[in-house]
Amino acid sequence: MISFLKNKLKAKKGSVDPLHGGDGSLPAVAAAVEAEMGFLDHLEELRWTLFKGFGAVIGCTVIAAFFKGWVIQNILLGPKKPDFISYRIFGIETTEFALQNRTVTGQFFADWGTVLAVGAIIGMPIFVYYLWKFIEPGLFPNEKSGLRFAAAFASIFFFLGICFGYFVLTPLALQFFAAYSISPEIVNEFDINKYFEMITFWSFGVGVLFELPVVIYFLAKMGIATPELLRKYRKYALIICLVLGALFTPPDPISQVIVAAPLFLLYEAGIFVAVLVDRKRNKELEEMLA
Repeated sequence: MISFLKNKLKAKKGSVDPLHGGDGSLPAVAAAVEAEMGFLDHLEELRWTLFKGFGAVIGCTVIAAFFKGWVIQNILLGPKKPDFISYRIFGIETTEFALQNRTVTGQFFADWGTVLAVGAIIGMPIFVYYLWKFIEPGLFPNEKSGLRFAAAFASIFFFLGICFGYFVLTPLALQFFAAYSISPEIVNEFDINKYFEMITFWSFGVGVLFELPVVIYFLAKMGIATPELLRKYRKYALIICLVLGALFTPPDPISQVIVAAPLFLLYEAGIFVAVLVDRKRNKELEEMLA
């Protein structure tokens, strides 16, 4: 971290400090003082970067709060409605179920929890942008292009994962549990807190799982995940995808495969990414040796 901040400081300097000699050298004590001041200055800059990033998330949350009624009716309660878009697309016959509030604070936390979740999703790209502007001056040109790619890649796949979790996994899981019955004398009525927690878990959980190619990208950059290694452990990756599919879905094989299949495709995409990273590294080595 300290070395990164030193590089960032040097990148921002456009002229020679008056304390430098003609060749840019400094006495050891003066150099240490300058490095320490630069480190503290950039800690302050990091603090303001985080402040602006979290401020953007809070601002988006405030905007979401103004549309709270629409957010609750169409996002939180959307998968409960028989005319939800996923049911129409997949031709699923819905089973109606009731939502109940069994705690004093249940509706309050479900209400504002949804607003906070929507605000975080909308504000996250702005947070990442401010973080990127802080990191960018301390990077080399090839590192900048690599991190731009990784940031865009991560954002796209995170949103794809959230959409998959919300529009595919959530409706299937809700209908499975709504229709599941051990006796006609028992009526399914879900607690609003548990309902909100499961929607959040399914949506954000799949969003995180969809970051698999990004994780493989960074592991490939560090030389840990090579294409050969990933191909060698492909069958184990398939088993892990099936296990994750089982953890994130109701206990039926169809839902498990629906989640495991895209995860395995993302693993295959990660192999392709690792091949590209490996080719680029070999090309750079050839240019250095030439």
